[in-house]
Amino acid sequence: MLGGADLIGFVATTDLVRARRFYVDTLGLRVIDEDPFALALDANGTMLRVTAVPDLQPADYTVCGWRVADIAAAAKALGSAGIEFRRYDGMDQDDLGVWTAPSGAKVAWFADPDGNVLSLTELAG
Repeated sequence: MLGGADLIGFVATTDLVRARRFYVDTLGLRVIDEDPFALALDANGTMLRVTAVPDLQPADYTVCGWRVADIAAAAKALGSAGIEFRRYDGMDQDDLGVWTAPSGAKVAWFADPDGNVLSLTELAG
């Protein structure tokens, strides 16, 4: 029923100004629309709405991620922009923080200023 409809992703923030700096200035997403309630961003053709909330308890799992062609290059670029990648106990992550899944896919995790877990994924093969 929704297979032909465009997906809109959502991420919550307690500070739209701070979120705008992160998602636009640091990650490079383009603003589509902005109002006092949300920031609508173009994430390569998918809308990402960063929505203002009064209180936020970030999830311990990934809430939003990007598929990249070269995770090492993307991780280095984000690292040079001040992004710190998360490390998880029991995960064999390389020097950049990249974990290789049994399938061969590679994943690295980082957080936005509100603590929302975001990720990069390079699919195998």
